[in-house]
Amino acid sequence: MRALLVLLVAAGLYGAAPPSLAAASPAALTIPAHGVIGVEERQLNADYWIQRQARADRVVLDAKAIGEQNARLRELDPSVHDLEGLPATVSRQQIRDWIASVSERPPQALYDDRGQSIAAQVLDGLQTALNLDAIPQQQALRYGLIVHRADLRAFPTPLRVFNSPDDHDIDRFQESGLFPGDPVAITHESRDRQWWFVVSPLYTAWIEKRYVAEGEAAAVFGYGRRTPQLIVTGATARTVYTPEQPKLSQLQLDMGVRVPLLADWPADRPVNGQHPYTAHVIELPLRGDDGRLSFAPALLPKTQDTTAQYLPLTKANLLRQGFKFLGERYGWGHSYNARDCSGFVSDVYRSFGVTLPRNTRDQAVSPALNRIAFSEQDDRAARMKVVRELQVGDLIYIPGHVMMVIGDRDGEPYVIHDTTGISYRDGEGRMARAHLNGVSVSPLTPLLFDEAHSYVDRITSIQRIRP
Repeated sequence: MRALLVLLVAAGLYGAAPPSLAAASPAALTIPAHGVIGVEERQLNADYWIQRQARADRVVLDAKAIGEQNARLRELDPSVHDLEGLPATVSRQQIRDWIASVSERPPQALYDDRGQSIAAQVLDGLQTALNLDAIPQQQALRYGLIVHRADLRAFPTPLRVFNSPDDHDIDRFQESGLFPGDPVAITHESRDRQWWFVVSPLYTAWIEKRYVAEGEAAAVFGYGRRTPQLIVTGATARTVYTPEQPKLSQLQLDMGVRVPLLADWPADRPVNGQHPYTAHVIELPLRGDDGRLSFAPALLPKTQDTTAQYLPLTKANLLRQGFKFLGERYGWGHSYNARDCSGFVSDVYRSFGVTLPRNTRDQAVSPALNRIAFSEQDDRAARMKVVRELQVGDLIYIPGHVMMVIGDRDGEPYVIHDTTGISYRDGEGRMARAHLNGVSVSPLTPLLFDEAHSYVDRITSIQRIRP
């Protein structure tokens, strides 16, 4: 281990800390051989942080309070869509507005995955693919369920584009992802008839038709209310391999996905050629050759990480759930079969039944959550006063990024976050960079936003999923 020591920029700004953080000022942090300041091997384990919490198993927010918060989110947050509350028909202008919100022609130069510049003719073709002239004055909404994890795209194309020739990670046409069982409202079709523009509860964007099974509203919305149920509490779970039903074979279900449990399935009746006694029999949506929705049983092994109800929202459970993603590759907009910073915290909280807006910009300002806002007038002392009171599960927002608090060590708050990398000052005061590209643990106060500002200096808000 390199014997470099880094004095935190925040040193001297810490006074007496409340019970949520240790009273001592942050100690100097070492830089281990792996280059991530202040992080030891034992800190890469949820139990380390759980043991440092008083009343770690106390319920922070119960199911009733979570339900009320979700209802406020649907009512107050413009980024969240109540699909069942949408009108039966929507205007052409509304659909054009939805499309314009994500499908704006990029003003900057873009590059493909070979580093070649994207030609203007390609962008012209993407605008044509939107098929805007085909939108009727009034469009009847149709509905569907997602049958396989799928990308949501800014344009109806799989073309990956980047801001620089040497960037191959941040695809600017990648918006988000949807999961099996997610409902969508179908509003429009691309010119090549291979894509739909959909409204999901948390996002509007383009999706390949092959991932959506169209059905009646009652079937689509009824699926999400079916009981009994199973909630995926692992980072991911997978159905068993089955050649008899390839569409449901080894199907990935991500954290927080909810599926109906066929509890009355005969105990000795095979499912897709396999005896069910070692698995849960669940029901999943299928897309037929005609694109229509049906349902079929599938086996989810009992060894997979699931529960019959959403997890109790406790500090211990928040830590356990967050650390299940530790080391997962960073995936902008849920790409790379992974997730990004806001997708990470959303998926963690989803396992408790908590709904969050999809993107950092919407999460950070959501009026439905317990928010502390900061402005340019707030100096570092004012920010540090709030930082000293952070609790496990609190979400810290800076421009373009979100982190979840996991506790403190010797007065230094620590976070878990899905990040491309961190910067800090080394023992000689030089700016150092650790290229992480995954779900990572780090201290908060040494992190630098740029040469002149720390992360603390750039905090825009803190959202607390607690009273």
